[in-house]
Amino acid sequence: MTIQEAIEARHSIRAYKDQPLAEDAAQRLMEEIAEVNQKGNLHVQLIQNEPKAFQGTLAKYGMFRNVTSYLVMAGKKADDLDERIGYYGEHLVLLAQMLGLNTCWVGLSYKKIPHTYVLEEGEVIRTYIAIGYGDKEGISHKIKTVEQVSNASDITPPWFRRGVEAALLAPTAVNQQKFSFEYLGMKDGKHRVRAKKGISVVGYTKIDLGIAKYHFEVGAGKENFQWV
Repeated sequence: MTIQEAIEARHSIRAYKDQPLAEDAAQRLMEEIAEVNQKGNLHVQLIQNEPKAFQGTLAKYGMFRNVTSYLVMAGKKADDLDERIGYYGEHLVLLAQMLGLNTCWVGLSYKKIPHTYVLEEGEVIRTYIAIGYGDKEGISHKIKTVEQVSNASDITPPWFRRGVEAALLAPTAVNQQKFSFEYLGMKDGKHRVRAKKGISVVGYTKIDLGIAKYHFEVGAGKENFQWV
């Protein structure tokens, strides 16, 4: 499975089989987490065989079942922390999909279990990502059109539309898709693109923007443009 195929195959899964992560899949994830933590200045942690975080009222309300492995998405407080968590977290989500695993970004339907994770001074947890083997296939949700979230047209480069199409397949809080992409033309021989978050009473728009930007880069090709 390629990463583009992973984008197309990925759906948020809330119910999982009572099955631990395969040793080779867990090892591959931990290797990539180490890379992500270095590149993104984060403190992502893979927790395995721990059921308590997804038990109780919030988890039942969120319809989570048999979640015993998850990613703790943490890092030092900063204005851009949420966007980095979204960007690098989605990198891990798509890797998990390529490894035969399923995932779900979780904003509220979990509880922090003491001694299951480590936080250094100044670090905070922003979200969890449930991970495991889905009990059933996920379903597609209604998404916005390319025109609703971008200025793509007949005169913008084809790769720009492909990027927006990939971004529209990104998971967002309650499927809100509060982001937009704008092609700004060329400067100094480089195509320029601006990504912006929208306004939402639900929140999580900075994380959503990071996720969408990662998808955009996969669809458009990072080599084709620079972010403004």
